Amino acid sequence: MFFVAKPANNGKELMLRTLYFTAASRDAALRIVRLLVEERLVACANVIDGVTSVYQWENQLHEDREVAVFAKTTEALAEEAIQRVRQRHDYDCPCVTTWKVNAAKDYVSWVHNETRKDPHGPSDQ
Repeated sequence: MFFVAKPANNGKELMLRTLYFTAASRDAALRIVRLLVEERLVACANVIDGVTSVYQWENQLHEDREVAVFAKTTEALAEEAIQRVRQRHDYDCPCVTTWKVNAAKDYVSWVHNETRKDPHGPSDQ
């Protein structure tokens, strides 16, 4: 059973976000992912090799191997995580998107705990 957890303190939904982006290589993706996790902007990420992307760029059709990344974060940190990816990305116009997700209550709590700015203080999420 999946649902959106609601904290007792303010009644706001603890909605999670999945952050998705692609990178040219595993090393490039891991460089960004490690930074996001270390800065606690995301709780975790999956790095998936072997993605084929087909797209138009500068009036030419491209088909390239890329690496896809799915990272889990909070609603409150989603925009900051997007900006951090864009700052550290090698592409001129990187694909960086998010979408809202529902998850099991214990997973929602874990993501919120792992993305706090101060791991020893109260969550500001």
